[in-house]
Amino acid sequence: MSWHRKHLLDIESLSAEEITAVLDTAREFKAVGERDIKKVPALQGKTVVNFFVEPSTRTRVSFELSAKRLSADIINFAADASSFKKGETLKDTARNLEALNADIIVIRHKAAGAPHFLARFLNAHVVNAGDGAHEHPTQALLDVFTIREKKGAIAGLNVTILGDILYSRVARSAIWCLRKLGANVTLCGPSTLVPRIFEQMGCRVTHDMDDALAEADVINLLRIQHERQRKTMFPSIGEYASLFGLNRARLAKTKPDALIMHPGPMNRGVEIESEIADGERAVILEQVTNGIAVRMAALYLVNGGKQEDL
Repeated sequence: MSWHRKHLLDIESLSAEEITAVLDTAREFKAVGERDIKKVPALQGKTVVNFFVEPSTRTRVSFELSAKRLSADIINFAADASSFKKGETLKDTARNLEALNADIIVIRHKAAGAPHFLARFLNAHVVNAGDGAHEHPTQALLDVFTIREKKGAIAGLNVTILGDILYSRVARSAIWCLRKLGANVTLCGPSTLVPRIFEQMGCRVTHDMDDALAEADVINLLRIQHERQRKTMFPSIGEYASLFGLNRARLAKTKPDALIMHPGPMNRGVEIESEIADGERAVILEQVTNGIAVRMAALYLVNGGKQEDL
């Protein structure tokens, strides 16, 4: 067993063994989700706070369901309806949450580094649910879990990530996770959104879709992050779709068993055609299901749980 961390803040600092420990634990919890009674008492008596300072229905609901399946008490704390708007600092708010005897704080924040900041002075365990354009560790873990389930080993696989890499915390976490487990990662999109600097993370960067897709075992599509970028990054949605969208003609040139993935929410008709999103090669809904198992594993492990006890 190679998990001894109090928090899950990022993928960058994890070893391949630690990543594998989360994935193996998640596999055990996925089996729980397939039973008639989907609850285990692993976090009974513990309080998990969903502290979302940036809106996200999908990730919040996934963490909430994960905590409930572990029998934890769950508090949802949305900053838009709180004293946070009245000028209270992140530190003060978190300390108040801890005064309520929160054991685990799941935080999403628009500022990169916010979870690391909290982890420095809180007794509670901190799980990063997305910090700005920095990282989104549980998304990367659920993506890799899904790939491993479908393809077996990660090492040696060719994974292409398409779209808005520059503003994507999902991409950064995915790159770290895939590279640590031995996958080959290709990034593709407009040059304004896929700068060469990502080569420093061990990726291949191309701006040619045919080149990016030709040898891909996995195609991971990212949505355009309208809320985080300037309007000057590419001329129009229509042009983006025609140059970098996954359509039937492009799909026809890919390996017949290449997986199609998307972290959601999708912009149908922009980065992916609806027919492909709903097709048999897409594992997008399976990613959502696997997200619960992976987040159960994350909550369980940071709280001191041992895989061999499951």
